[in-house]
Amino acid sequence: MNSTQNNINIAWPNSQKASGLNTLEEIKKAADSCIKCKLCETRTKAVVQDGNPLAKLLIIGEGPGEQEDLTGIPFVGKAGKLLDKILEAAEISRQNETYICNIVKCRPPENRVPAPAEIEACKPYLLSQIEIIKPKIILLLGSTSLIGLLGMKNPKITKLHGQWIVGTEGILKDIWLMPFYHPSYLLRNQSKEIGSPKWQAWQAIKEVKQKLIELNAD
Repeated sequence: MNSTQNNINIAWPNSQKASGLNTLEEIKKAADSCIKCKLCETRTKAVVQDGNPLAKLLIIGEGPGEQEDLTGIPFVGKAGKLLDKILEAAEISRQNETYICNIVKCRPPENRVPAPAEIEACKPYLLSQIEIIKPKIILLLGSTSLIGLLGMKNPKITKLHGQWIVGTEGILKDIWLMPFYHPSYLLRNQSKEIGSPKWQAWQAIKEVKQKLIELNAD
């Protein structure tokens, strides 16, 4: 798959917009008590992180669903189980080789798409997570993650899926980013035929695995 970013309008985030929190523990504590947007009024638990803080692969989703809101752990519902299978198929260990978080840390009611104000309120936490983790690869699940992290306007995930975007500025400089279908989208598209979303996802996750091997060898 080719690297692409010619024709893509990206607003590269910088560290000045991070939260100023210096550890993942501080971020979690702040998110647990956060009242910066109305999502705090309906959450059960803030959903901040899962996986290995030393991982080179950062996975960013949209926001917590019902099961995530109850457990405080990202991607534990049906979409999470599919994500696990995708990672396992490429021999990527979720617990050892990935760190997982979301654009927003609290569940939007009825699993609706996060509002722009909610995304902006949570963004400093996300940027601080990136600063601390220092990933080599970021997998962006779904269009909301592209909007939330890269400031894209109406991104077409069907066109961007599986394409590498190399960070050129700010805290994403030199990081390899890949837009990827959200597992919930793949659940609605069950076909595994050549050219189907699931087939495309399998090709893309193999690219991620290979890139991990290459970057870890540097």
